[in-house]
Amino acid sequence: MTDIQTPQSAKWWKKTDVKRVFLLWIILTAVIGYVGSEVQARSMGAPASEVMASVISLIRIFTWAAAPVAALVAALAITALMEKRHYGDNPPPDALHQVHTSPRVNGLWMAASTVLCLFALIVGLIVLQKDSASLLDAKAMNVNVTGQQWVWNFDYVESNGVRSADLYLPVNKPVVFHVSSKDVKHSFWVVQMGIKIDANPGYVTETAVTPNKIGVFDVRCAELCGLLHAYMQTKVHVVSQADYETWLKSTAVTQGAIS
Repeated sequence: MTDIQTPQSAKWWKKTDVKRVFLLWIILTAVIGYVGSEVQARSMGAPASEVMASVISLIRIFTWAAAPVAALVAALAITALMEKRHYGDNPPPDALHQVHTSPRVNGLWMAASTVLCLFALIVGLIVLQKDSASLLDAKAMNVNVTGQQWVWNFDYVESNGVRSADLYLPVNKPVVFHVSSKDVKHSFWVVQMGIKIDANPGYVTETAVTPNKIGVFDVRCAELCGLLHAYMQTKVHVVSQADYETWLKSTAVTQGAIS
């Protein structure tokens, strides 16, 4: 007697809806990975430091790593919406794929999730260590950053007392920021350079960057700090070394004359 294979006993990976999910998964992975990474990268604009370039690269990598997971969920949802409606207390016979009871499928899912999490952790730590190494650069200039409701002040440590409300930096020169606050908690964020660190009253936090592009960029507060938080922003002017030294001398003379 010939054993006729019923829909219930058929191999689940040979079924039409499973094949549809797999095809959608491949297509959506490519679409989500490309569109997601490009939209995020382009919305952040051109980087003004290697740190920001690393941030953009990291976002691209993490987006592509997460794309297969998001695509699988979307493929399952689309397939479910495309199927014919079934009414009753039990699922239709041809839907019994028993994927949820398959040790191989569950093991594969756990292994893939573990690999993705370890990948994100290791890559993130590598980038963080690389960025933190700039704090130990002996050639770096030092700037004390002080936040208070609702302004930023910048003191140039090697300049004998020069202070400014706008930040001025020479291009291709590493700089270490020593950040604190006079009143409440703020967050020092140089947008196009990809650095952001809390400014805490009574404490000094540090971050470092090397601007590699001449231009005018944004400094903002990224921590809700009161009524005028949205207006706590200023500019960072990245100039040539010669222009920076000229600005520093003229500012020192002006402030000395005022004092």
